Amino acid sequence: MPRRTALLALPLAALLATAPTTLTSTASAAPERDERAADVVLEGRGFGHGKGLSQYGARAAAAQGRTHQEILDFYYPGTQRGAVDGDVEVLISADTTTDVKVRPARGLRVRSVGTGRSRWLARLAPDARAWRITSATRGRSNVEAKVKGGWSRVRTLAGDAELLAKEPLALLLPRGARATYRGALRSASTGAGRDRDTVNVVDFEDYLRGVVPGEVPALWPTEAVRAQAVAARTYAAYERDHAPAARHYELCDTSACQVYRGVDAEHPGSDAAVAATVGVVVTADGAPAFTQFSASNGGWTRAGSFPYLQAVEDPWDTAPEAQNPYAQWSRTLTPAALEKVWPGSGSFVSLEVVARDGNGAWGGRVVRVEVTFTGAIRTATGDQFRSWLGLRSDWFRPQP
Repeated sequence: MPRRTALLALPLAALLATAPTTLTSTASAAPERDERAADVVLEGRGFGHGKGLSQYGARAAAAQGRTHQEILDFYYPGTQRGAVDGDVEVLISADTTTDVKVRPARGLRVRSVGTGRSRWLARLAPDARAWRITSATRGRSNVEAKVKGGWSRVRTLAGDAELLAKEPLALLLPRGARATYRGALRSASTGAGRDRDTVNVVDFEDYLRGVVPGEVPALWPTEAVRAQAVAARTYAAYERDHAPAARHYELCDTSACQVYRGVDAEHPGSDAAVAATVGVVVTADGAPAFTQFSASNGGWTRAGSFPYLQAVEDPWDTAPEAQNPYAQWSRTLTPAALEKVWPGSGSFVSLEVVARDGNGAWGGRVVRVEVTFTGAIRTATGDQFRSWLGLRSDWFRPQP
């Protein structure tokens, strides 16, 4: 799932820094209370923020015979189509070391990021069992080969460097794990001394091959997978152009951006969807749109920060063809769980929803909640409450 939309639990320090300490909200509907100091049972709808494309909704729409273009037009009304190409730079979060270490590969070479010049590595150490790039002094990069006697430096380059080959590279990860990636694996300076991150510089379409099956099952109805391919390609293009994640990479590989697992995730079904929509993106005013998406909107999309992210009733998300396990859900919150979110507030007394957005059942998604303890009254937005308590969405209500 895209950045800014993942269901992330904040650390305790962040909770204390951001949780309001006094009642400031205004009710838009009659309060809903559970006055007992006991467990609070919530019933809810959807999974995620609900903006843009619903993945389960797209599944139902495709099963009903809708094309991926029709699906995209419904979830991003008023948009057009455009094209993108080029590379994207993705942080490989599983490589927590400061070097980039790979297995030998056909046509393996090292390339200077600054000059673009490359050198074949097999000629420097024909018997190498592995290769790595490490950080050297004054911003330089050491190229080292693993031979019988251990690691041996064979080259030093100015600035950052990257490894690439005529086939996907097997990246050696901590604790003996490995992952395979297309494109180049860069040893990228973070700007903090000699610290380095591993960044995959990969063609857009090869990147999508490692993203789409991580977002939706590759064997879902064809048009649903194609819609996901276009939405994911567009999201990556928007982030690349507008909000690079850091100075040395543009996207991460987790649900905080989009889940990306390289060659290991690729599947013929999703590969076909990527190929069938090659280069296609959703555009607004001639540029890639901010195509947010989530697993399920519960039957009503949520308004976003652009005109094409509208709040409308979604007939597909809850349709039988969606086979949506998130259309309705329940969650039990214990007093202890609530007291842990707001330590020092006393014992839990009651939970009250004091404002909603007005769209859908129960008055729609929660805008603001009030949690009463014996020593304080705490308030939070619906999205904060969802995140802090690990709920599937901010569309919920206490059961009567």
